[in-house]
Amino acid sequence: MAITMTEPATKHVANFLANRGKGIGLRVGVKTSGCSGMAYVLEFVDVLNEDDEVFSDKGVKVIVDKKSLVYLDGTELDFVKEGLNEGFEFNNPNTQGECGCGESFSV
Repeated sequence: MAITMTEPATKHVANFLANRGKGIGLRVGVKTSGCSGMAYVLEFVDVLNEDDEVFSDKGVKVIVDKKSLVYLDGTELDFVKEGLNEGFEFNNPNTQGECGCGESFSV
């Protein structure tokens, strides 16, 4: 089981953590939401929880709780800039479908 990040994603997270001045890494999770059933959740982590799995990719720690890992195993997190828009993109091999707006997914 693993979660990976592209070079642009690791640079973005590492820069944000450095500017923030604290933090262990980036938490990636899922929650029930949206028209397709699930949505991704990102937050910076200062303290690990008991059920956390920690992955290190290119020097950045990615933290995932065990319940979310079932839906995220094999996911690659990318950071994309297109014109004035920028944001994280999830390349998740477990998704069976996504809603039209791209905010939620189903497995």
